Amino acid sequence: FFVPRMNQAASQHFELESSLRTAMAKNEFELFFQPIIDTATRRLHALEVLLRWRKGGGDLLVGPDEFIPILEENGMIVPVGEWVIRSACEQSMAWQRAGLAPVPLAINLSARQFMHRALVASIKRIVDETGIDPALVEFEITETALMQHGEQTLEILDQINRMGMRLSIDDFGTGYSSLAYLKRFPVRKIKIDRAFIRELEASSEDRAIVAAVMALANSLQLQVVAEGVETEAQLALLRGYGCQYVQGW
Repeated sequence: FFVPRMNQAASQHFELESSLRTAMAKNEFELFFQPIIDTATRRLHALEVLLRWRKGGGDLLVGPDEFIPILEENGMIVPVGEWVIRSACEQSMAWQRAGLAPVPLAINLSARQFMHRALVASIKRIVDETGIDPALVEFEITETALMQHGEQTLEILDQINRMGMRLSIDDFGTGYSSLAYLKRFPVRKIKIDRAFIRELEASSEDRAIVAAVMALANSLQLQVVAEGVETEAQLALLRGYGCQYVQGW
């Protein structure tokens, strides 16, 4: 059956895809840097690199939920993702040249980008050309992306790890339920999805899940970041569970 909104959605999708194809050439993509805070000291621990699209160069910023799936679908996520890594590293070096202390960067890798054959070579080239310390770069990968290609995934992770960069699992607890990958893959940090943090004060189930994740992480000597922390009460609960790092939303 056909309803008008189907045609409207298809038209909007086509218009977005058409605009995205010229966005990079027109310098419409921007990076935002979200603080990741040490819960013990309340000082800056790292920065997560966030991609936003200033469509048409205007005042309106388009969020990633609207355009990242399209980039994934048409393959543009590979060149755009490379631009994100390079631009973030260049910004880090610019801050250091200005006299600011080096701060680690957390950069997301999408599933399609992660499995691209030139990913490791591209990362190495960017690190060499920008001069950034590899220890300042951390890549975030979702559980789903990690589990898609088994041995190939392990090989890519090992190569990135050998270059001196860190690896973390994003949106932990929302993807595959198997935990076997935690001992196979060279990850050092997991990020608790904000779905478990949003109702942390009111939900005993969410508190139980967070406590279980913290117990698991501690036993495996993994660091933990909680996403979507917005209140002092959430922060106090997370500190009580031993969560080392938090970021907002």
